[in-house]
Amino acid sequence: MSRRTLLMSAAALAAAAGPLAAATTARAAARTPKVLVIGLDGALLNRIKDADAPHLDELMSTGLTSVSPLYADPMAPTLSGPGWSTIITGVWPDKHRVKDNAFTGHAFAQYPDFLTRIETAKPGLSTYAVASWNPVTDTIFSAKVDTRVSTPDAEYDTGTTSRAVAELATGNRDAVFVHLDNVDHAGHSYGAASTQYLDAVHGVDAQVGQLVAAVRGRATHGSEDWLIMITADHGHTDAGGHGGSSAAERQTFLIASGGTVTPGSTRYDIRMPDVAASALAHLGIAVDPAWNLDGRPLQQPVPDAFDALRPQLGTRVDETAIGGSVVGFTHTPPAGWSVDNSAMGTGGVTEWRGWTFTTDEFWTSAERNQWRETNVRARNVFAVADGDEWSDKSVTGTFDSTLISPAWRVTGGRTATLAYTTHYRQEAPQKGEVLVSYDGGTPAVVKTYTADTVAKTESLTLQVPPGATTAQVRFRYTGGNNWFWVIDGVTLTAR
Repeated sequence: MSRRTLLMSAAALAAAAGPLAAATTARAAARTPKVLVIGLDGALLNRIKDADAPHLDELMSTGLTSVSPLYADPMAPTLSGPGWSTIITGVWPDKHRVKDNAFTGHAFAQYPDFLTRIETAKPGLSTYAVASWNPVTDTIFSAKVDTRVSTPDAEYDTGTTSRAVAELATGNRDAVFVHLDNVDHAGHSYGAASTQYLDAVHGVDAQVGQLVAAVRGRATHGSEDWLIMITADHGHTDAGGHGGSSAAERQTFLIASGGTVTPGSTRYDIRMPDVAASALAHLGIAVDPAWNLDGRPLQQPVPDAFDALRPQLGTRVDETAIGGSVVGFTHTPPAGWSVDNSAMGTGGVTEWRGWTFTTDEFWTSAERNQWRETNVRARNVFAVADGDEWSDKSVTGTFDSTLISPAWRVTGGRTATLAYTTHYRQEAPQKGEVLVSYDGGTPAVVKTYTADTVAKTESLTLQVPPGATTAQVRFRYTGGNNWFWVIDGVTLTAR
């Protein structure tokens, strides 16, 4: 049974990315930007690589590939409603408020789909969406989209593909979204470990090939700059099904080709909401901060000190729940940063003794269904103080560790903004403190966490003392066998 019956200006981009990207952007600017987003419902990247999928393989070799982990309950289960809503609106479920496939209480008026944002910003552009799973085009995409097609059940992916191919080949659309469903159907019916699932991937690969060929075969293709993005709403278990918190169910990905994408590249900093933001950026629509999007354009990577640690991450030491081949932790901080463990207790699980630099894949594998999966606003490598996991082996004393930033330049007598993403789960007597010192002076507390603060971006205004020239930030976590604190993307901007 089918489940159905169940974009920063071009000049600014060039300046941010350097001379080579500037030249590429200048060439692209002479061509008409267009976007094609293809959604492969329930597709797993590792099974795409296992399958006979030459068209997807070609797009990966000539484009960008990134694995992006999903959330899990209590934010939302790994279902299609929350998944496609996240991809299409550019915000996580705590904002769009879709928790299941009923869409009850959704916030699409506040966080509309990216095609609607295109229509609002540039009404002259032409938008088109076609879907095999009708809620995508009936509910998520709004009536402002020029054309929405909910493919009749009898036509299924064949009809979706033929309609999209016709539009891409002979129409003049500027942004197109195509949803294909059969891989998810095979996952439910046979499981992701089955040959039938691989056959479904092979079949959808041929359909992706038709869509890409239609783009490349356009009479006007030489004067157009197409950004093609392929993604999925969730994964599948080997036995079949999704909705839970396993790594397989939480697995999504992005394959991107065209625009300013570096051929054959692999990225670890891309998350699901970036699809919408990247489409907007490619079409020359700057993301307004007032939109409060979680996505950021893939064309505009944001350097992060913690991410530089990825090459030196190691495998498990004491953890038994994490696969032996999974690479994902280090206690060595990035250049300029330090960790003070002088008050830290002894013993405990090696991986989590003091502040640790880790990844979603590694950290969530340590223990599932304890809110680690909802750490959605951290990217790539992040810092975590996890008293709960540390205490899984005998300890002496308490967890008391401080993560210390470099000394950043500030201007005395003016303000500075300290920004970071945080994910904090509370259990007394645990406490998280943010402290700031100026010119090596005594650190003062500027923020204290003693209540759950789930996946939030913080922005703290600091009043710099007259005459001060540097500021240093400390994140101190104290507790015992309690919960955890995640920090990522720390910046200090002087005014």
